[in-house]
Amino acid sequence: MHKHIFPLVMVVLFIAIATNGCTFATNSNFAILPTPTLLVIPTLTPIPSLVANTPIVPSATNVISTSIPATSVPPTTAPIISSTQISPADFCADSQPKVLIDNFKEALQTSNATSFASLISPIHGMDARLYRDGRVVNYDTQHVQFLFDSTYVVDWGAAPGSGLETKGSFHEVVLPALLKVLNKDYMLDCNQVQVGGATYKAAWPYPGVNFYSVYFPGTPANNNLDWRTWLIGMEYVNGKPYLYAIMQFFWEP
Repeated sequence: MHKHIFPLVMVVLFIAIATNGCTFATNSNFAILPTPTLLVIPTLTPIPSLVANTPIVPSATNVISTSIPATSVPPTTAPIISSTQISPADFCADSQPKVLIDNFKEALQTSNATSFASLISPIHGMDARLYRDGRVVNYDTQHVQFLFDSTYVVDWGAAPGSGLETKGSFHEVVLPALLKVLNKDYMLDCNQVQVGGATYKAAWPYPGVNFYSVYFPGTPANNNLDWRTWLIGMEYVNGKPYLYAIMQFFWEP
């Protein structure tokens, strides 16, 4: 009989312990934590690093194809423009300056802006001076093309005698003064300032720049006091003369 009582006691004791355990877990303030699960992080494929400012060098495996056929384009180079000094003797012996004066006259008489622009020094442009002590205005090859139409007003300085300021556009003021000589029988003198009776010392203000005097001696009816001179200075660019500066002289009281 004792053999049967021991197993029975053990069963009763196991049931009591199990019951008390469940009661403790149920009545306590602690929640039963779930069994943790293993977090599996997927393995990412490594991304190759980018090196800043590293150009892609074409190779047999990374050449980018295109549907446009490659063509051979010759490199473009700007033409070399250089001015040269020419001796006064060589300048006066050269026939090109007189041709330039003829082309200048024709461009002014016909208001041919394209022709006028082609005569201007591509390096220095052209200085224009209405009065010997007046304002100097420089025109480059681009702006010369608009001189026959532009109404831009320039203050050319005080007129000799009256002292009044002369204001106006190139074609309103300078062009008529040029044509007063170029439309008449003028005389050419190389590297000499040729003037009529002057009350001042006429001088060319550009040392080293060759020039021509375009001189109209005036009329006897006006005691030749209506004489006028335009000095036309030139510089050689790539062996060809271009207009460098123009300035006017006339009788002043």
